Amino acid sequence: MLQIDDLTAKESVAVRPRNRAGTERAIFAAARDLLAEQGFQGFGINAVARRAGCDKQLIYRYFGGLDGLIDAIGADLGNWVKDRIPEDSGGAFLLTYGDLMERLSILFMEALRDDPLVCKIIAWEVSKDTPQVRRLAEARAKALAKWLDRMRGSLVPPKGVDAATTNALLFASIQHLVISASVGGQFAGVSLKSAKDWDKVASAVRRMVRAIYG
Repeated sequence: MLQIDDLTAKESVAVRPRNRAGTERAIFAAARDLLAEQGFQGFGINAVARRAGCDKQLIYRYFGGLDGLIDAIGADLGNWVKDRIPEDSGGAFLLTYGDLMERLSILFMEALRDDPLVCKIIAWEVSKDTPQVRRLAEARAKALAKWLDRMRGSLVPPKGVDAATTNALLFASIQHLVISASVGGQFAGVSLKSAKDWDKVASAVRRMVRAIYG
């Protein structure tokens, strides 16, 4: 016979609230790791749910499905630099837009080199032409653009310079060099292995930024 104490205990378990924040973090971490390890070929709702140890319905509930999860990963890839680049790198502490882009370019390169997982995800992103990859790329690009806009503060680029396109080329080249370094240790005959090699790259980046922005 069911005792009152047993009934109370069962009811307390039934109404116990879920740890939504913890579950969301587990799902997000599982999705990010799965994407880095297997690319989009092994990336799906069921696979993410298994990795996170949760019901797949929670992915729909918390992220709206696979597309929402991809958007979240894309935004995180665009925003991850916020945790690695000092707040005093923004436009309010620098004299010119050229100063800003020189500093941010080098800091971005260093942050990317220190995070091989992000490099691997970016490599998958640019090597597959699928709706999922395009969605990830768009979300990451938007987040990165917002970060750049926030960091520049009141600084403006010189007249006649298409800063959006220039910065896209600049950051894309940095990403490609870092990814190439992780794969083969070089690009176009330029060694990317030692600290001295990367000092040369940093010097070249600075000269390029100065040549464009003054």
